[in-house]
Formats: sequence, C-alpha cells, structure tokens
Amino acid sequence: MSAVYPSLKGKFVVVTGGGSGIGAAFTEAFARQGARVVFLDRLEAESRALEAALADLSPAPAFMPCDLTDLARLKACFARIAQEHGDVDVLVNNAASDDRHSLNEVTPEYWDDRIGVNLRHLYFATQAVVPAMRARGKGVILNLGSISWHLGLPDLSLYETSKAGIEGMTRALARELGVDGVRVCCIVPGNVQTPRQARWYTPEGEAEIVAAQCLKSRVQPIDVAALGLFLASDDARFITGHEYFVDAGWR
Repeated sequence: MSAVYPSLKGKFVVVTGGGSGIGAAFTEAFARQGARVVFLDRLEAESRALEAALADLSPAPAFMPCDLTDLARLKACFARIAQEHGDVDVLVNNAASDDRHSLNEVTPEYWDDRIGVNLRHLYFATQAVVPAMRARGKGVILNLGSISWHLGLPDLSLYETSKAGIEGMTRALARELGVDGVRVCCIVPGNVQTPRQARWYTPEGEAEIVAAQCLKSRVQPIDVAALGLFLASDDARFITGHEYFVDAGWR
C-alpha cells in the first residue's frame, strides 16, 4: 500500500544511475506513478534487465546508455533526451560510486576520477535541464547525498568530500533557481541494503549497523525512492534547499 501522487502522472523524469540499486528503485517508483521515465547508466546488462522487467508498465521506462563522467557525452545525452522526449520535469541525480580508498593511495588522477563520478556530473546534468524548467517556471532537482560524511566513515574520504559538496550545491542552487519556481532538494540515505553494499559488509558488519540505528531493520531502496516521490510531487511545493534523511536513525 504505497502513496499515489496524482501530480506525478505524466511528468517526465530522468534518473541518473537508474539501472541498479537505489537508482533502479527510483526508476520503478516513478514509472508506477504513471510518470514517463528515462534512466541513464553505464551498466548496460543491469539496465537492459531492468528495462525488460518493467516493460509491461504504461508508460514503460526507457534506458539510455550514458557515461556521465564524460561531459561531452552527458551533454549529448541530455540534448537527445530533450529532442526525443521533451522537457524534463524532475531530475534525480543519483549516480555515484563508493569505492574504498585511503589517504595515501589517492593520486591527483584518482581525485579527478572520483569527483567526476560522485559530484561533477550532478552540476552539469542540472545545468542541462534548468533552462527549460526556468522557462516553464517549475521543475524539481533531487540530489542524492550520503550519511557517510555525517558519520565520518573510514576509507571514503573522496566519496564523503563529494557527498558533502552535494549538500552545499543543493542549498546554493535552491537559492539561485527558486526565483524561477525550480525546487532543489537533497535526499540522504543511510546504509541501504543493495547488492553493491553487500560487497562491503559482512553479516557481523550489518548487525553493527542495525544496532546503531533507532529502527532495527535494514533500509531498502524503495524507502529512499518513496521520499523522492513525495519531494517531486506538488504536495511538496514549498519544500526546497534542505537535506532529508532516510537512515533509520543511524547514529
């Protein structure tokens, strides 16, 4: 029994990194609201499988391969989206990668790579969709942050630097774009139970996470997407410029 938001029906939504994990939950959740969804990803096998699994929905979400770290490719993808699908109503800036690293391992090249993967593309994807949003006097940008930097988790310094930057970017762009009716919010997931996260945590590690949460169950991708649906809907028309946690009270 999930909430239905009539204002999302027919909206055009783009989800970056929408082929797996939390991104796939966003792709499916918006599609089940009757939104038109295009999701971008560079993981082709997973994305094609998701597209096939959701093919019975009407309208069915469509996959577009895109390496968001290549800014020329990003620009071309969004130009194609505008040409084939029209103006974007909601942009979900979700794509990221939380590869582990220590301070002494980081080279300037790896710094540039991680910032490109986790921060830079959010800004330029936003830049690509904002002109049409401004012209219509409405639109929503949802940026995905992370609890990691709030907790100071180990071996994630560049990821946490990027995710902290996303919260600052959210506030800055909400101020800049608010005069044109465009809302910008940041969703901060806790530790979400996805196949990728299973790579990093043993059962004992997962038990430690649950013990540190106020609520004693693992957060699921749909829990994060559910908040995104509300924030993208007209029910949230005066919500912008802030961060909203979905972390089961992890401290």
